Amino acid sequence: MKISHPWHLGNGNVQTMPMVRHRPTSRRPHWIIILVCMVCVALIGAYVYPPRRYSACYFFASSVCGPFKDWLPPVARVLTDEEVASHVLIKEILSMPTVEPKNSKIAFMFLTPGSLPFEKLWEKFFLGHKGRFSIYVHASREKPVHVSPIFVGRDIRSEKVVWGKISMVDAERRLLTNALQDPDNQHFVLLSDSCVPLHNFDYVYNYLMATNVSFIDSFWDPGPHGNARYTEHMLPEIEVRDFRKGSQWFTMKRQHALIVLADSLYYKKFKLYCKPGFDGRNCYADEHYLPTLFNMVDPTGIANWSVTHVDWSEGKWHPKAYRAQDVSYERLKNITSIDESFHVTSDEKKVATLKPCMWNGMKRPCYLFARKFYPETLDNLIQLFSNYTAI
Repeated sequence: MKISHPWHLGNGNVQTMPMVRHRPTSRRPHWIIILVCMVCVALIGAYVYPPRRYSACYFFASSVCGPFKDWLPPVARVLTDEEVASHVLIKEILSMPTVEPKNSKIAFMFLTPGSLPFEKLWEKFFLGHKGRFSIYVHASREKPVHVSPIFVGRDIRSEKVVWGKISMVDAERRLLTNALQDPDNQHFVLLSDSCVPLHNFDYVYNYLMATNVSFIDSFWDPGPHGNARYTEHMLPEIEVRDFRKGSQWFTMKRQHALIVLADSLYYKKFKLYCKPGFDGRNCYADEHYLPTLFNMVDPTGIANWSVTHVDWSEGKWHPKAYRAQDVSYERLKNITSIDESFHVTSDEKKVATLKPCMWNGMKRPCYLFARKFYPETLDNLIQLFSNYTAI
């Protein structure tokens, strides 16, 4: 752009001369361009090669970038063929119409090392209810000697069971396999050799058959005996946020029993990676497989507590065991009157959670059975049975 300035000549004439303004050389902010390019490349890489856990931060550990990870768009993980097949199968089972047989039965499945010390007590429980129950006995160490005719011929083919290992889950699945062969079995109860009934048969039958949930214990425990047992080898199918803990002793409806047998995807993860000593952890499949499975596939279909009572108040590795002198009418009635489920975390905080036991929208007593009773308690239990099981 030219600008004219006056120029005075000696003769008094004024002449204008053009002046040219020199524009400074433009300096482009190269560092900004480079930074923008690096961010773009990183974002593209995050989409093309997402991390194994889509819930994790894209670039850094969640502990570093936790405040910023919510800014990033979610990355959907592509499911494997096995996952897709599993989801389809489970969805199909859950959507199956419920067809009630004329004579619905409860399958009582006993997981025991050998003989059942409380057969005579269970005989009193079952007496007069033929056609409304089935019995299956899985004896893992030695062939049981039956003292009650109700249990004769009810043994199934069994394999050795080791505490804390996947063989415990295998035994449960073996029991379910046998029980599901009877189409009249609509609810399935897992019991140990130390279990005893807390109510009479009619009460138990109506309690289980009149509700559409399974009584599978499942809760979140962030402590060393809960989620610290999780390993990232279970990824991508099972994330740490899915991992749950619960009592082994369940009752479940037929649809859920079918899901347990149909599942190979999640079962395989627990078989390979949930065992004592693996990856520096002591993971016990019988405490985590079913709670995690149903938390993932049908969380609203389970009650999140077990109807089998056990006393962990002593804070030991194993629950309180009852001797003959511990069995009284008052103690048994106290157990039957409990109407809140109790969970406590294993971390330093020891967070205790009490939740009402809801049955079809109503608060009801939580427990139908109880364990761990020594064989020496049999006579006292038989003597008290009619009293403490009265409604």
